Amino acid sequence: MEIPSTSTQVYDPDQLVSFTLPLPLPRVATAAPPGPPPPPPAAAAATHSCLPPVGLALAHADPPAMEDGPGLSRPAALASCFSMALLYVATLYAPTVVLRLPPPASFKSFMIRRFACAAVSSLVSVAATALVLPIRRLEVRDLLAVYGIRGDHVWQAVVLPLSLTSLMYAGNLALKLLLWVDSWKEHQNCAGCFSFEYIYNSVQFLFRWILSRASNIMAWRNFVVAPLTEELVFRACMISILLCGGFEKYSILILGPILFSLAHLNHFMEIYMKQNRQLIKASMIIGLQLGYTVVFGSYASFLFIRTGHLLAPLVAHIFCNFMGLPVLFSRRKGIATVAFVAGMMGFLWLLFPMTRPDFYNDRTKNCRCWHTYCSWI
Repeated sequence: MEIPSTSTQVYDPDQLVSFTLPLPLPRVATAAPPGPPPPPPAAAAATHSCLPPVGLALAHADPPAMEDGPGLSRPAALASCFSMALLYVATLYAPTVVLRLPPPASFKSFMIRRFACAAVSSLVSVAATALVLPIRRLEVRDLLAVYGIRGDHVWQAVVLPLSLTSLMYAGNLALKLLLWVDSWKEHQNCAGCFSFEYIYNSVQFLFRWILSRASNIMAWRNFVVAPLTEELVFRACMISILLCGGFEKYSILILGPILFSLAHLNHFMEIYMKQNRQLIKASMIIGLQLGYTVVFGSYASFLFIRTGHLLAPLVAHIFCNFMGLPVLFSRRKGIATVAFVAGMMGFLWLLFPMTRPDFYNDRTKNCRCWHTYCSWI
């Protein structure tokens, strides 16, 4: 007698292949008790859950820290993200407009006041995200993991995105290297003074540069406060909400950066005053800045979705603020252009390989996504 098959083919979204899952042998047919009819397909599709499909949820040893119920609607997710962006900008002007505090006595005190405002708005956004998302477990570790704040895979989240981002600045780095070589040649012409004097002067210059940056309030804004608060709000909070709202990953790469760029419109009046009230010139400058923030916001969102580590977009943000705009042309016989083109080709070639999710997350039963979203690996 032929024995019926005891296995079935199941699709594994991580391996993109099917595997055999054993099934129990059939029993003697018995009358099944009547039960409620299954819901119609339309009713089943009417609800949206923050949880992944059942096949993905079963791939995890631990259940995700989200409630097994309807998730956010798309309008609610968009409204939450827009409110966070508006809060981030409005809080900067709250001391003078809302609290009616006197103007700061110095530029340094003005920036410190803004640092405090940015910190407050970021903490409010973090708390609001925890309330909006249907989080079931309230352990600190689970809450921090939602925002990508983790203690594992730290060096991967720092070294790999930093190396990838530096390829976009190959032209800048090539020019700096040429300047260093020219300086080295000048000291080499001085017989016997290169070995000690040049090295001593270089170390002394580096030490003075670090001290000057540590005491510069603008350096604290560009390299500490702005990257940390912006990545926390516009990446950690907003992306989690948009994912829970059912937005596709490619849609998030557009929506998030648009909100990120609109949050920089407050600089228009400052630039307008600096340009002697020349509207066209100020509009061109702010337009360039908005375009750059959209591109960088898409890249930072890409890093956060792929890695699940907040450090990945954070180090890229700090590095981009330090380097400025990439150098496309220079007077050094096209060296910067060649380096820029080569760097961009390398960047595009390594973009997906260097951001593979399993580099930044431990494999857990064939699912290597940080937020149980395996469909974009």
